[in-house]
Amino acid sequence: MRISVIGCGYLGAVHAACMAKLGHDVIGIDLDEHKIAELSAARAPFFEPGLEELLLDVQATGRLSFTTDLGAAKGSAVHFICVGTPQKKGENGADMTFVDAAVDALLPFLTEGDVVVGKSTVPVGTAGRLASVVRHVQPEADLAWNPEFLREGHAVSDTLAPDRLVYGVENGSEDHRSVTILDSVYQSALDAGTPRLVTDLPTAELVKTAANSFLATKISFINAMAELCDAAGADVSLLADAIGLDDRIGRKFLNAGIGFGGGCLPKDIRAFMARAGELGADQALTFLREVDAINMRRRTRVVELTRELCGGSLLGQRVTVLGAAFKPESDDVRDSPALSIAAQLQLQGAVVTVTDPEALANASRRFPELHYEKSTAAALRNADVILLLTEWREYLDLDPYETAESVAVQRVLDGRNVLDARKWRAAGWTYRGLGRP
Repeated sequence: MRISVIGCGYLGAVHAACMAKLGHDVIGIDLDEHKIAELSAARAPFFEPGLEELLLDVQATGRLSFTTDLGAAKGSAVHFICVGTPQKKGENGADMTFVDAAVDALLPFLTEGDVVVGKSTVPVGTAGRLASVVRHVQPEADLAWNPEFLREGHAVSDTLAPDRLVYGVENGSEDHRSVTILDSVYQSALDAGTPRLVTDLPTAELVKTAANSFLATKISFINAMAELCDAAGADVSLLADAIGLDDRIGRKFLNAGIGFGGGCLPKDIRAFMARAGELGADQALTFLREVDAINMRRRTRVVELTRELCGGSLLGQRVTVLGAAFKPESDDVRDSPALSIAAQLQLQGAVVTVTDPEALANASRRFPELHYEKSTAAALRNADVILLLTEWREYLDLDPYETAESVAVQRVLDGRNVLDARKWRAAGWTYRGLGRP
């Protein structure tokens, strides 16, 4: 099929490349000339494992191209809307400016039988409103909603081999024309046995925000348990193992640490609460306020623990922060707990050095006042305390005996509870985890 992808940020660039990999003819469209130039040269404008190799592969076939001209969408049977929905400044709600602008700009190029497919995470009710807009201009075109479930660091595999496909269509019927077309788009995934659900538009919109809210709740729950374990002298990692063996609960996302960040979970749960309020159902989601509060409290807790490790004062203490990205295998620093903690430490008088394999350029744009060091070895040199805040493999593999030779004082705060505490203590380190005795 001929497909257009409107918006070539993180979601759109990956989706466009993967659709071409599946055999479709794809045109990626974005107003950012630099981004389009990079993608056209098979260079990913952000770090995502496997994406640049995929871009090189599919562009060699001639099935993928990029442009700033929205008119290039004309002639495509399917138009994916993949633009961002950031949090509004000063508010919890989602900013729909880019979604509305993308659909409005696409309208003149729609022809009979086209399907506009939303993939962006939007407040429930958006799809119904946009369906009316599309139908007013082109009565024979349809709008469907097909939420994405990408994990940064695994986005390529998550797109090519998704764990489920959700199609939201206006009547929620399997017989809707858009269902047949989307089945053609995702034929290889369906042939591989990927589950598919057809829903009405509001349900499809809610799937992503509900899923993210559940994951956020699970993370904040175990972090609340970590606070209790600190007070009681218990071990949150063993607690998580024990309750995770209950198949009603499961072990995934029960890892206590510094909390969640990134461009999805924080802003999605806030937008979810805001939309519930608009619908008069705000009491249904009041628990998410505490989920958000617990998450933000983790950052303050790490600063407090670092001060304790440093003998009660951060003034002049040389702190090395391992990790700037909100998670490993990503250069995304949006709402990164690690960067937030580094900035708070510096404000309280510490001399902070931040290192990360991929995210330093983005981090320096967000917090230019921090000192950044690409080399892990250089960052560790003469440190008074080490904070492991993003669990990159190279940090997990650090040898405590070798690392001891670089630092001034052997103190480590394991913000992700991923190091072998016994091994580090045996090597002479003062080790502190979160919710671990």
